[in-house]
Amino acid sequence: MRTYKAAVIGAGIIAKAHMKALHENENTSLTALADIVAARAGALAADYGVTPYDDYRRMVLTERPDIVVITLPHFLHKEAAIWCAEQGCHVLLEKPMAMNAAECADINAAAERCGVVIAVGHMQHYFPSVIRARQIVESGQLGKLIMINDKRHHFYFSAERPAWFLDRSRSGGGIVRNIGSHSLDKVQWLTGSAVTKVKADLTYFGERGDVDGSGLMYVQTASGVPAVISLCGYHNVSVNETELLFTGGQLKMGGQNSLWIGGNDRAYEQVKLAEHLEPFAAQWSDMLQAIAGLGGTVTSGAYGQSVAAAVDAAYLSHETGTEQLVG
Repeated sequence: MRTYKAAVIGAGIIAKAHMKALHENENTSLTALADIVAARAGALAADYGVTPYDDYRRMVLTERPDIVVITLPHFLHKEAAIWCAEQGCHVLLEKPMAMNAAECADINAAAERCGVVIAVGHMQHYFPSVIRARQIVESGQLGKLIMINDKRHHFYFSAERPAWFLDRSRSGGGIVRNIGSHSLDKVQWLTGSAVTKVKADLTYFGERGDVDGSGLMYVQTASGVPAVISLCGYHNVSVNETELLFTGGQLKMGGQNSLWIGGNDRAYEQVKLAEHLEPFAAQWSDMLQAIAGLGGTVTSGAYGQSVAAAVDAAYLSHETGTEQLVG
């Protein structure tokens, strides 16, 4: 595989993980970083000896990267992704892919028109617990998967969270758009089947902003697997747990490195997980393989759009009080 020239747009917290993965990849030449806050761009760029910019367009036109990683606020995803695609850049977008499914469709259309790869950073596909759980689902060793219960409870309105996250006009929504994307993705990825129905109830009791602070969703996949997703961003005990129930047992995940198996009246036993590449490194390796035409399992723009469509359906369900079909 040849070496690809890469640059990062946005120097927030998540950009640090991307910068590390790109810097350490032997087939990548990390050349530049852009952020409208020049000091922030300069500080992170200095860590890796790359050129900082305060304008991503100037960076792309000057550096001519093969690939860009976009870690901007959600409302800027569409504009930046389409513009970069039009410059011939392949694009890795942080999740959620965009503000809604319609924006995702516009990005995907631009990628097809320009002949570039668009990928979306649904990182859970690279978590050891999720990889092993998916293998167990596909193997049938626990019988038929009959339901999923997913809980993500964590304070969402902390002072450290940037204000744009809590402004629906810039974020596309609150805990359902941001954290719910992870949960809906997990349901789809584990079942190998798109979410087709959503019934949701949300609340808006946040201490800052105008976004939702909780969501309870009942969803169903095309393969008929139902799931209950509980998201709560108020002052509760933090929980990150996913339970999969089968006709012959059950699995429980407690984060990226914890998986338990049980059933037939036996207590849960911890599952030994194989070693895998660090998730951001694995994702970047997949991105390069996809661009080089060597396969890989990078998350496509079409898949990112399917997750966004399920999130859209959750908001519409809450607003109308009715179950919504997705797509």
